[in-house]
Amino acid sequence: MGRPSSHIPEFPYAKGILVQEERLEYSRKNRKLIIGIPKEADTTESRIPLTPEAVEILVNQGHDIMIEKDAGKAANYSDKEYSEKGAQIVTTPQEVYRSEIILKITHLIPSEFEYIRENQIIFSSLHLNNTTGDYLRSLIQKKATAIAFESIRDADGVYPVVRAMSTIAGSTSVLVAAEYLSNVNQGKGVMLGGISGITPTEVVILGAGTAAEFAARAALGLGATVKVLDNSIKRLMELQNLLGQRLYTSIFHPQVLGRVLKTADVVIGTLSPEETEQRFIITEDQVMLMKRGSVIIDLSIDKGGCFETSELRNHNNPSFVKHNVIHYCVPNITSRVARTASIALSNIFAPMLEGISETGSIKQQIKDDTGLRHGVYVFNGILTNDYLGRLYNLPSRDINLLMAAF
Repeated sequence: MGRPSSHIPEFPYAKGILVQEERLEYSRKNRKLIIGIPKEADTTESRIPLTPEAVEILVNQGHDIMIEKDAGKAANYSDKEYSEKGAQIVTTPQEVYRSEIILKITHLIPSEFEYIRENQIIFSSLHLNNTTGDYLRSLIQKKATAIAFESIRDADGVYPVVRAMSTIAGSTSVLVAAEYLSNVNQGKGVMLGGISGITPTEVVILGAGTAAEFAARAALGLGATVKVLDNSIKRLMELQNLLGQRLYTSIFHPQVLGRVLKTADVVIGTLSPEETEQRFIITEDQVMLMKRGSVIIDLSIDKGGCFETSELRNHNNPSFVKHNVIHYCVPNITSRVARTASIALSNIFAPMLEGISETGSIKQQIKDDTGLRHGVYVFNGILTNDYLGRLYNLPSRDINLLMAAF
């Protein structure tokens, strides 16, 4: 990200044109930002994008942070904690949406669009569903700029938000599976893991990315037998090198897949359909092969899901049973550990906001930072994501061409 000019005039108190220009340049950067954090309208969303500690850092740099009352309550952050760190606590969403930048976790719902102003910046997630087309049309009509934070890349080409949330989701998925194997949730009453004299439970993980790595770490730590399947030999080798030889790995061979599904106690899906170029990785017929009382955790449900039998659920009604198999299909699984997830998000968003301030404007930062630009899907009311345009039959333009003209 851009940084303020490091050039310091040799004679800082001299009266000359050069020194005056340096001061003018410096004043253009480190611009004050007004950031609004509304309370999430989705009652099953518990995370908040900035912690009180991050708010303190930003306020000390001269920025204004407006937070709607009780926005952090679900993550166990009180209004008092935020106000003591310098945030302005407001009682209505209208007050929050007067901010230059809106920072939130979930995408906007229809009732929130009445507050959006022209050229406003919206940082949020973007989940694809049957209402996404109307959502995009509303953003275009409002001439807003919308950035999907899960699509933002860092200097190394890594998606920091995805990596952070996948790390938490992978570990959490194993803990959720352990709950549903127990009697408490009408499971078959077995412990996820193993003890001497008893055959350990078997965990099958579909995919070998970040979520898979941390799911495997957690399951191995509990003593389970772990099997990971992926079509990339390279990813499987890297994962095995990271976790050791106790890990069983295989490509998606039909016979191998059928065999491991029959013996699995838990199957965790981490691959999205766009990664595999097939609608489902596991068909309904294959789910029917699984043992009675076994558990499916679909971590890619927000992208359509790994399993043909998956159904989008929320934390109020997270699970269902189909073909005698327990399914857990909640897109924001990290909200189960909202405080941990909020800290992880805050560690990403606070430096990002500092970078925008240092550059001088969000538009300049989008132009300078290709990673941030990758997350932009609507710019000043123009759809800039070709995939979304084709998916929802909307005209789109290349963001890089727009930035070249900017």
